[in-house]
Amino acid sequence: MHSSPLLAKPFPPAPDASLPPALASLLKQAQSPDAVEQAAGFGRWWLDTRSGQLLLSTGAGRLLDVASGWHARPDQALAHVLADDRVRLPAVLHGEAESGGDCECRIIHVLDGLRWVRFTPLPPTPSLPGLKTGVLVDVTQARHAQMREHFSLESSRLLVGANSLGKAITKVIQLVCENLGWEWGAYWALEPHPMGAHRLACEYYWHAAEYPLGAFTRESSALRMRPGEGLIGNVWRTARPAWVEDMANDRHFLRREGARACGLQSGYAFPVSYMTPDGRRHSPGVMEFFSKHARQREAQLPALAGVIGALVAQAVQRMEQQESIRKLSQVDDLTGLYNRNRFHQILDAACLSATADGAQFGVLFIDLDRFKPINDAFGHDAGNAVLREFAQRLQQLAPSGCAVGRLGGDEFAMVTGPAESVAALKLLAERVLRAAVTPFWFGDQELTVSASVGISLFPDNGWTGAELMRSADAAMYRSKQGGRNALNFVSDCATADLAEQQSSLAQQLTMEAELHHALIKGEFFLEYQPLFDFGRSGQRMAAVEALIRWRRGNGELVSPEVFIPIAEHSRLILQIGRWVMEQACRDLARLQRGGFPDLQVSINLAAPDFVNARLPSELLALTEACGIAPQHVCLEMTEGMVMKHPDKAVPVMTLLRQMGFKISLDDFGMGHSSLSRLKELPVSYLKIDRSFIRGIPHDRGDKAIIRTILDLGRHMGVPVIAEGVETDAQFGFLRQFGCTLIQGFVLGRPKGLQDLLGAAPLSGAG
Repeated sequence: MHSSPLLAKPFPPAPDASLPPALASLLKQAQSPDAVEQAAGFGRWWLDTRSGQLLLSTGAGRLLDVASGWHARPDQALAHVLADDRVRLPAVLHGEAESGGDCECRIIHVLDGLRWVRFTPLPPTPSLPGLKTGVLVDVTQARHAQMREHFSLESSRLLVGANSLGKAITKVIQLVCENLGWEWGAYWALEPHPMGAHRLACEYYWHAAEYPLGAFTRESSALRMRPGEGLIGNVWRTARPAWVEDMANDRHFLRREGARACGLQSGYAFPVSYMTPDGRRHSPGVMEFFSKHARQREAQLPALAGVIGALVAQAVQRMEQQESIRKLSQVDDLTGLYNRNRFHQILDAACLSATADGAQFGVLFIDLDRFKPINDAFGHDAGNAVLREFAQRLQQLAPSGCAVGRLGGDEFAMVTGPAESVAALKLLAERVLRAAVTPFWFGDQELTVSASVGISLFPDNGWTGAELMRSADAAMYRSKQGGRNALNFVSDCATADLAEQQSSLAQQLTMEAELHHALIKGEFFLEYQPLFDFGRSGQRMAAVEALIRWRRGNGELVSPEVFIPIAEHSRLILQIGRWVMEQACRDLARLQRGGFPDLQVSINLAAPDFVNARLPSELLALTEACGIAPQHVCLEMTEGMVMKHPDKAVPVMTLLRQMGFKISLDDFGMGHSSLSRLKELPVSYLKIDRSFIRGIPHDRGDKAIIRTILDLGRHMGVPVIAEGVETDAQFGFLRQFGCTLIQGFVLGRPKGLQDLLGAAPLSGAG
C-alpha cells in the first residue's frame, strides 16, 4: 500500500569534496530564499546525471516536505512521495520518460495531508553540461477539481436516470472505494417505524471481493442506530461529516468487534441531505467508508464528500418524488385505499398466483346503502366524511394479506389472502356489515348507512379478476334486492339468475353506447301529443307535448319505456333533454308560423335540470334565438322531483316563472308533496297522474281523488290537466266535473310535425 509519512524533514549531510562544480556553484542559490518561488508556489531542482546528486531550491524542499539544498541521492529528497509514484521519477529526472517528461506524484505532508505535485524537466542549459534541471509545481487544487469533475460525471451517469436507488448507490460506493482506496463503504437510511421511533439501517454496501470483511458486513447489517447514536446517528443528526481514526478501540464506535475481526482501522462518514422547497433540510441518509490503513492525512474523500453527497441526495429526492407519484397513481385521494386501477392489478396478480399454487381466495364487493341521501341532505363534505371513516374501518378489520380498494363513489372491494375458508369470508363480510351500520358523525350530526356485500370465490366463480368482480357484483345486487344490509355468496344465487343479471347489465351497457351514437347520428325525432282546451270558447288545441322517439338506423323503433330509464341511469338524459328542448322550440316556431300562433309546447325535463341554476338563462337565450315567447313554453316536472330537492328546485322554478315560462307539476296525486308545500310552488298547471284516470268512472277511490284534485285546482286558481284519457266514459266523467284541459288517445294520438302543419286549426265547439 502507501508508505508511512515521516514526521520531520531529513537533514542531508554536508556536501563532500566530490560535489560537481556545476552543483557547487548552484548550492548557495538553491539554499537562499526566493521571493518569486514563494509567491508563485513552485520550486526548482537540479540533477547531476553522472553522480546522481540532487539540489532542491527552498520552494522545492517545501513542496516535497524535505530540506532544501544538496541531497546525495534522489531517494532522500523523495522520501515523502508515495512508493507507487516514486518508481517513475528517476526516468523523469534524467529526461528519459516516454510521456515527454512531466510526471505527477502524490506527497504525504505532515500538516496538509495528501497533495499532488508535478515534476517538469526544462531544456538543457549549454553552460551547465551534464546537469538536468526542472521545476516542481503544486497541482493539488487542479487535481481535486479534476477528481470532482470525474466523480460528478461518473456519479451523475450512475444516479441520473437510474430506476433503482439501491443499484445506483451501490455503484457509487464501489466507485469511491476503487478510485480512492477504501475497502468498505455503505449507505444508511431511516427505517420508518409505526410508533415514530425511526432507526438508521445499513441499506446498501460494497466491498472488494478480495477482502474478508464478512464479519463487519454482518454486524453493520444487523445494527440499528437511533438519530444521534454512534458515528452514523451523530452525522445524521448534526448534518456534519466525522472521522473515526481507531475503529477497534474507539468506545464511541459501535461496530468495534467487526472492525477488529476484519482489521479495519479508520473511517469517514458524511451526510446525504438536500433543502426542500420550503427551506427545510431533509436528510435521507448517511454514507460511510472504511480502510485497513490510517487514512486521514492522505484521504481525498473529504474534498469530494460534498459533491458525492449532493448527487446522491438529488437521486434520493428524485426517487422519493417518483415513488410519491407512483403511490398517488395507485391510491384513492379521498380514502387512501387502492384506487380502481391498482385494485384490479392486485386482483389480476392474485389470480395468476393462485392459478400457479392451486390456492383459493375471495373477493368482496361492497356497496353502501342509503348513501346518496346523505349527500343530498348534508352536502358532499358529509358524504366524504362517511367514505373516509368507512375506509378506515375496512382497513382496520382487513386480515393480513387482504387488499382494500375504493372502486368509485360508494363502492368498495376487498381481495383476501390465499387459503381463506368460506367460513372466514362470511365472518369478514359480517364484520363489514357491522362496520357500515355503526353510526358516523359529521360535526354534531349522526349519520347512518348500511352495506350490501357480494362474495365470489376463486376459482369457483371465475379464473380472472374481471369474472370474479362481475360475479361478486351480481351477488351484491342480490343482497340489495333482498332488503339491503346483507351478504350473499355467488353460490347462494341461482346460476340462471346470475346469468340473467349479467345479461341485463351487458344489454344496459350496450344500449348506453347506442344512445350516445344515436345523438351523434341524429336517430332521435319528436312527436307531439295534442292537449285540448274545452273552455268557454269551445274546443281548441291549446298545446302539444313533445315526446321523444328513437328509430335505429335499421328502421327499428325503440320504446321510450326501454331507453329513457337507461338514459337517466347513465346521465345521458341531460344531453338528450337538451336536444329535445332545442328541437321542440324550433318546431314550435314553425307551428306558430304555420297557423297556430298561440300554440304552447310542453317539454319534459330531467330531474337534474330543475336544480341547475343556469337553466333559466339558457332557456331564455334559446327561445329568443328561435323567435318564440317564454309564455308559450311549459316545462313539465314530476311532483317527486320537486320534493326531493325543494331548496334547489324552487328558486330555479321561481326564476323561470318570473321570465314568463310555465311549469306543470306532472304525476300529481302520487303523495310526494304536502298541501303546505304545494301552495308555495310556482306552478302553472297540475297534471293528474294517469293511474287515477284508468280507474274512472268505475273505481270509487279514483273518482274521489280526481274530484278532490279538480276542486283543489279551482280553489288555488291552478288549472288541472287530465292526461291518458283513452275512453269516452273517462272523457265524460272529467267533463261532467269541470275538467277543461284533456289529453289522450280519445282526442288524438301523437303526431309528427308535418302532420300537425297539415291539419287545419280547430275552432268552435266540438
